[in-house]
Amino acid sequence: MSISKFSDSASLPPSKGCVDPEDIDPDAEFGGLAARKELERKLLRKLDLRMSILVLIYILNYVDRNNVGAARSRGLVSDLHLTDQQFATLLSILYVGYIIMQIPSNMFLNFIGKPSLYLPACMAIWGMISALTGITTNFTGAVITRFFLGFVEAAFFPGSLFLISKWYKRTEIGFRTAILYCNAFGALLASGILGGMNNVLGHAAWRWLFYLEGALTVFVAICAIFILPDFPSTTKWLSDDERRLALKRMEEDAGIGDQKETEEGGFTHGLYLAVTDWTVWWFAMTVNAIVVSLSFNAYFPTLSATLGYNPTVSLLLVAPPFIFAVIVTFCLCRHSDYQQERFYHIIGSWIAGIIGFIIAISTMNTAARYVSLFLMAQTYAGLVVMLAWMNNSFPRPPSKRAVCVAIINGFSQLGNVAGSYIWPLNWGPTYRYSYGICIAASGTAIMMAWFFKQHLISLNEKLEREEQEKGIKEKGFRYLL
Repeated sequence: MSISKFSDSASLPPSKGCVDPEDIDPDAEFGGLAARKELERKLLRKLDLRMSILVLIYILNYVDRNNVGAARSRGLVSDLHLTDQQFATLLSILYVGYIIMQIPSNMFLNFIGKPSLYLPACMAIWGMISALTGITTNFTGAVITRFFLGFVEAAFFPGSLFLISKWYKRTEIGFRTAILYCNAFGALLASGILGGMNNVLGHAAWRWLFYLEGALTVFVAICAIFILPDFPSTTKWLSDDERRLALKRMEEDAGIGDQKETEEGGFTHGLYLAVTDWTVWWFAMTVNAIVVSLSFNAYFPTLSATLGYNPTVSLLLVAPPFIFAVIVTFCLCRHSDYQQERFYHIIGSWIAGIIGFIIAISTMNTAARYVSLFLMAQTYAGLVVMLAWMNNSFPRPPSKRAVCVAIINGFSQLGNVAGSYIWPLNWGPTYRYSYGICIAASGTAIMMAWFFKQHLISLNEKLEREEQEKGIKEKGFRYLL
């Protein structure tokens, strides 16, 4: 069903010589331009308030994934009798399950149209699995829980990106994606538990880390059921005007509405379109390369420990670089949305990260190495803009967009698998070889992003030629560069 205009005389043909008021004012169904703008502001405020729970969910998603890194120096390795290679496997196995479920999960989410039920249900399950990690006694038990943790967590991040893309326009999506990345406070939560819960009721602090954060995840999941929106066509708490406006915004943003294309294609057709589009795989490999350079994230407590402080202080020192990264991400994404430009905002952040890696290689000075951690952490800002670029570059149909998001996010996790093995303890405390690999990966990602930009330039030129051939004077859809 295509998006239609609603009015009392919708079923009556216009009299000869009469002009439909909406042909003159496309916002007449909302009471005119001023009324539409006010309705749009209310809609966005309502959406932003409800979508804000995604920030809390992402923090818990991030913490549950990275608890192993925080617990490394607080007894987990010794209690489970892990070798250096086994610990790396414990990190990487999560991403195996993560990769397997990305595409099926997003296809299913697009099919059922109920993220308010699907995402919290997955969240509750991964919270329980995370808590079970605390009762493991050996490497085998820990590997099994980590694999299934990744298997279930796979639903959240690509699902959240897809949900955001169903509501927000291209000029709004970058900043909202940045807000989703507010994960600077996971280290503070972990340090509080690890510092104050050791031997409580006879359990090691690292076990309490999994118990408490797993339980908190389940609680937030239950709350999210009543807060998260569904898609514009399936959300029940929208008024009729708000629903029509939400659908029309998406139609105006890409030239055709989600609802129409969903009915014309279907998720099987979307899967075919995505997997046969070479640019999807090129984009996925670009993100994969930068994710390798971001592999320091899982070992950040280990890297901060090279500064020479005790374990609790070392864990607390993790937070400031990521708080800085959040601030940079907000500013960069906001400016990128305002300027409607992606490429230079992306590579600016990645180049700053390369400078951080070079500083870390060059010196063991405490102050200089801590500054380098700030520069490394802000590399995430470029990745966030890159993910916003992804939604801009594969806008329609929604079934294809759902698969594209899953392919790109899933394929990029191979970078996390590989990156788990480039930080062995015997390369420390300088980790020069590790930083060298990160520099090479960042450089590769920058070059691949440049080639992708050139491809989009050629597509925009093709669109412009087609408009000129058809005599269309009004500028239509263009890809952001």
